[in-house]
Amino acid sequence: MIDTDTEIQRRPFASLGHANHGWLDARHHFSFADYYDPARMSWGAIRVWNDDTIGPNSGFPPHPHRDMEIITYVRTGAITHQDSMGNVGKTAAGDVQVMSAGTGVRHAEYNLETEPTTLFQIWIEPTRTGGSPSWGAKPFPKGDRSGKFVTLASGFAEDGDALPIRADARVMAATVKAGETLTHTVGEGRHAYLVPATGSIEIDGQRFDARDGAALSGGQTVTIVAIDDAEIVLVDAD
Repeated sequence: MIDTDTEIQRRPFASLGHANHGWLDARHHFSFADYYDPARMSWGAIRVWNDDTIGPNSGFPPHPHRDMEIITYVRTGAITHQDSMGNVGKTAAGDVQVMSAGTGVRHAEYNLETEPTTLFQIWIEPTRTGGSPSWGAKPFPKGDRSGKFVTLASGFAEDGDALPIRADARVMAATVKAGETLTHTVGEGRHAYLVPATGSIEIDGQRFDARDGAALSGGQTVTIVAIDDAEIVLVDAD
């Protein structure tokens, strides 16, 4: 990971890594697969943020993971999960699923719908390796996060309504109307990464359009103003 003195780094959508496999159109906020940028290896414990469009009746066949916290935020459509632990479940738009890979797990993710599915898949490095793998999913109605950040997945015990992950991190989301303002404090030594899934926003006066990335250094409180109605996803990690 390369840190800079810049407190807010803008990563325009057009600058992201890009791979189009036909059935999968993927944008990579961090180095992933054939996309390599030494300045975008990770941001603290945040290792992967992929912006995926998955064609109908297609998806990722069974493949392995270990020692990684994998969070899937479905933006439109739905994804159907299957894994070697025997879990099967569908996660629809607005809902979230998490998988702690632990000592190892195989899983598949398919779009069994008739329309494309869009999602963010986020990988966070765990605070400890090993442990039995696990999977869970939960709906998070967008109305419940109107005008405020709601924690969707967390490694902190006090976030009892969130899906548990094995990382010193929170995955949060908010929906904001044009003109509304949010703030977020990034603690000293921590790293936050924010993406407006829809709409345009300003962070401390700097414009970010839909699907741009914002890398926020620790030790600051940022003010987020919605230019348009916007849906925002933010990860705060060590």
